[in-house]
Amino acid sequence: MNDPVKETATNPAFHQFGEPVIGRVNRLGLWTLYIKEVRRFFKVQTQTIWAPAITTLLYLVIFSVALGRGGREVLGVNFTTFVAPGLIVMGMMQNAFANASFSLLGGKIQGTIIDYLMPPLSTLELLTGLVCAAATRGILVGLAVGLAVWLYPGADLSLAHPVAIAWFGLMGVILLSLMGVLTSIWAEKFDHNAAVTNFIVAPLALLSGTFYVIDNLSPVFQTISRFNPFFYVISGFRYGFLVESDIGESGHAVLWAGLGLGLLNVVLFVATYLVLKSGWKLRS
Repeated sequence: MNDPVKETATNPAFHQFGEPVIGRVNRLGLWTLYIKEVRRFFKVQTQTIWAPAITTLLYLVIFSVALGRGGREVLGVNFTTFVAPGLIVMGMMQNAFANASFSLLGGKIQGTIIDYLMPPLSTLELLTGLVCAAATRGILVGLAVGLAVWLYPGADLSLAHPVAIAWFGLMGVILLSLMGVLTSIWAEKFDHNAAVTNFIVAPLALLSGTFYVIDNLSPVFQTISRFNPFFYVISGFRYGFLVESDIGESGHAVLWAGLGLGLLNVVLFVATYLVLKSGWKLRS
C-alpha cells in the first residue's frame, strides 16, 4: 500500500504539506465568479441585452419625432445625433445597475447567499467580480444600443475622441455597478431595489442632460445639474462623438470631469468594500 506522505513528496502534481494552494489573489475563484455572473444574464440575453437596445431605439424615435422636427440643431448637430450618445450611455448605466443590484439580493431572497460568502474569495475579489460582471453587461448593452442607433437614419455616430468615449462609458458603468452592489447589500426585498431604481437612478438619468443642454435651464437648475454625476458621464461621453459638451467651453473642463468621475468611483469603491467587508445585512 502506497504511503501518501512519500507520494506527496515525490509527485510534483501534489502540493507539499503546509504549502498554500491559493496565492495572494484567487485568480481561479475570481474568474469563476465573474463567469457565473456573466452567464446568469447571458441565459436571458433577449431580456438583458437586446430588449434595452429596442427600448432605447424607441426613445430615439419618439424624441426625434417630437423634438427634432424642423431641422432643429443642438450643439451644431441635428437633434437625433445630439441625443444618441446620451441614450447609449444611459442604457449602459441603467443595465449595469440592474445587474449588480440583483446579485446579492437574489441570493438573500433565494437562500443562496452562502454561495457568495463561503467560497475562498476575499472581500476585494468578491466586489471586483460583481462589479466587472455588471460592467460587462453595461458595455454589451452599449454595443447593442450603438448598433441600433447606427442603423437609425439621421444619427451620426462618428468617433471623434475614442478615448473619451471609452473613459466616460467605463466610469459610468463602474459608478452604477458600485451603486448596484450597495443597493443589493441594503435591500431585503425586490421592492427596495425598485425604490432605488425609480426614485434615485431613473431621475438622475433623465435629469442629466440626455435630451437637452443645461444652458437652457435657469441658473438654479444648472447648479443642481452640476452636482449630478450622471450629467458628467453623459456630457463627457457625448463629447467623444461631437467634440462639443455643455460641461465647459474647453476640452480641459471635460478632462477635469473625467478625473473627477475617476476619483468619485475610487471613493465609492472603498465605501462599498468597507460595507461588504462588515457583513452588514449579509451575515445576519
